[in-house]
Amino acid sequence: MPTTHLLYLHGFRSSPHSAKARKVGARVQTQHPGVTWWCPQLPPSPREAMAMLMHGIATWPHESMAVVGSSLGGFYATFVAEQTLCRAVLLNPAIAPARDLQRYVGEQTAWHDPADHFFFKPEFVDELRALECGPVAEPHHYFAVIAKGDEVLDWREMTARYPGARIRLLEGSDHALSDFDAQIDEVFEFLQLA
Repeated sequence: MPTTHLLYLHGFRSSPHSAKARKVGARVQTQHPGVTWWCPQLPPSPREAMAMLMHGIATWPHESMAVVGSSLGGFYATFVAEQTLCRAVLLNPAIAPARDLQRYVGEQTAWHDPADHFFFKPEFVDELRALECGPVAEPHHYFAVIAKGDEVLDWREMTARYPGARIRLLEGSDHALSDFDAQIDEVFEFLQLA
């Protein structure tokens, strides 16, 4: 079934203004104008972020929706996909953010607007832990783009998290997927937008 609703989830300290989010959004709007597109600014609290997302997609048809998530957004996208059994594209997905983000507790600045500050509270680590899922129920619903050159996350850990999923393993690249233009066609082919 073609995808009629697409959710995009940005990463930690990122925003809907990230290069990948803007590229995906622009392509949806120009080539698939009938698709419902939502790329929200996620609050720092994982619990609040997930409550907002689940409320926002409550009326979406699960059988024809999909989610794309980058880094921490990939962790969130996995949770959403497990709840809805929708298709998911994961771009260098965070695997254990409760472990990895503990050292970021405190004042943070946003990548795309250094004037934008937020506080990453200690309890957010527990909120992340509460969103951890077991093995994915429908591996064929997942497509992960994983860079061996990711300077933030371990590609082996990312690959091992999604056995049976479709995986595009890039020999180089980086955490931001600076070469995303070379991957976007395969991402859209997997998403099967209406």
